[in-house]
Order: sequence, then C-alpha cells, then structure tokens
Amino acid sequence: MSAPRLNQTTGPKYTRILAMGAARGSIDVPNDDLVGPINSSDEWIRQRTGIITRKRAPHDVLAVDLATDAAREAVEASGVDPALIDLVLIATISNVQQTPSMSAVVADRIGANPAAAYDLNAACAGYTYAIAQADALIRAGVAHYAVVVGAEKLSDVVDGTDRSISFLLADGAGAAVIGPSDEPGISPTVWGSDGAKADSVGMDHTLVEFRDGEAAWPTLRQDGPVVFRWAVWEMAKVAKQAIEAAGITADDLSAFIPHQANMRIVDELAKQLKLSKGVTIARDIETTGNTSAASIPLAAHRLLTEHPELSGTLALQIGFGAGLVFGAQVVVLP
Repeated sequence: MSAPRLNQTTGPKYTRILAMGAARGSIDVPNDDLVGPINSSDEWIRQRTGIITRKRAPHDVLAVDLATDAAREAVEASGVDPALIDLVLIATISNVQQTPSMSAVVADRIGANPAAAYDLNAACAGYTYAIAQADALIRAGVAHYAVVVGAEKLSDVVDGTDRSISFLLADGAGAAVIGPSDEPGISPTVWGSDGAKADSVGMDHTLVEFRDGEAAWPTLRQDGPVVFRWAVWEMAKVAKQAIEAAGITADDLSAFIPHQANMRIVDELAKQLKLSKGVTIARDIETTGNTSAASIPLAAHRLLTEHPELSGTLALQIGFGAGLVFGAQVVVLP
C-alpha cells in the first residue's frame, strides 16, 4: 500500500532585494588609539589595510541591538508590513548566547513574530549565504518576505595586543528585505568552503578552555599572509564564476561590493576582474573597519546612500572568511 501523496509548496519565480538598512557602532576609533599595544603606527595600518578609523559600539550595546536597528530601517524603507515577514535570517559570529538565536529576538522586536528565525555562522561570507537561503526559500514557497541581517560586535572578541587582526575589527549591522519580483533580482550563488584551512583565521581558544581556566577569553586571530593569498587568488576565481553563473559579463556590472576585509584585497580583486572605470567599488572599510558578516550590507547601504543612481543596477557581492568559507552572487540593487 502506497503512502498518501504529500503536498508541496511553490513560490514566485524570482526574488529581489527591496530595501536596506544599516547600523554602525557609535564610537569612532582612529588608528592612533590602537597603535601603542601593537607597536605600530597610523601610517602602517593605513598602508596595510586602508583603514583610517573604525566604528565600535559602547559596552552596553550588543550585536542584537545593532541588528534590530538595521532591520527596522530596512523594513520601514521597504514598505512591507512587518506582519507579512515570515522569515528572519541573521548571519553572525557575535551572539553572546549560544541560544536563543539573535534572529528570534530581532523578529519579535521588529513586529514579525511568529516568523521562522535562525542564525547562521559563515563568518565574513554569512550575508551572502543568508541571501542565497532567503532567495531559495521564498522561491520554494516556504516564505513570502524575508529579513536578512549581517550583524557583528567584534570588539567583544578583540585582543588589543594582537598584531594579526585586532586593528581591523569593528561593530555594525546591515540588513536587507527580500521579496518576490517579476524579474530576476538575485543570481545563482557560488559558494563553498575549505575546512583544510580552518586554522588560518578564527578563535584562538575554546569556551571550554576558558571555563576550565586553561586559556584567556577567546579572541580572533589570523595567519595574515595565508588569508591574504587565499582571498586574492582563490576569491578572484569565485567572483568570475559568480559573474558567469549570473549570465552576464563584468562589463554589465555597475558596482562591486566585496567583503571589506582589507583595502589591498579589494583593490587586487577589482584588478583581477578587470572592472571598467565605470564600476563603483565599495570602500566602506576606510571609515567603518572590518565588520565580518555585516560588511557587505553596510557597504551596499553606503553605496546607495552616496550614489542613488546605482538603484536598479547590477552589483557583484562576494564574502569570504573563517572556515574557510566563501559566497558570491550578483544582485539588482534596490
């Protein structure tokens, strides 16, 4: 005897980003405030990273608070009734609690309760991962409108004496509302991982080691040369694959929004992609810093604020980081 046939859901053929929101840490931390403990200089940090100052949040502001502010702005800008939002995804490595999820709290705060909500940890590629999932889930009919957020408070996991990554890190959140579209607004995502290089960037200790008194509070560290080479050479290949998967050429792009890891990486990727002079390149890292999963939506939000003429045009976004993980897609900017 065969089992009864199960129902299946289907959704709209296409999706797009409807609107974006942003929240940055309220404190400006210039290079000169950080150079003493790492025996460095403002000039060295600028030359190596392109950062002049970075945004960090006050002690009593959590990543979930930044995520809430960014999500609220995005929802308001989208014009979508919060009650219609039935999916909230937050990419983060900054939740101070293993559970409950940051996303469930934010869903309630923005009036989207009882939306499905979960956090995902893909480090600096987290936002591109979440965009891919929101797109797929809406087109599958599992959700109708989604809020995607990248949110980090990396100042909680900074060792001010570490020369490998501490001066890069910052706090902020960027959000997007995703909904149905009559035309394709999000291309197929090219994503993946290389766990063989997991030791190249990540936490230096475990919470168990900290609990047992065997190690200090875990902080982020990286093998800078290894990460730099991987980001430049391997991610250029991924970016080209994403352009091909979208069915376009680099000449069709109006904007390039890579993870704001390091200005030298941004410049080298743009060079390898042979982007035309007409392509606007996101350089939010200069005054915001590296905000991991938040960096792409924050950079996109700034681009649209400073260059509203980019609305409706194509942007290539690519994230890459600890795992090692990567994700890239072409989107129509809202």
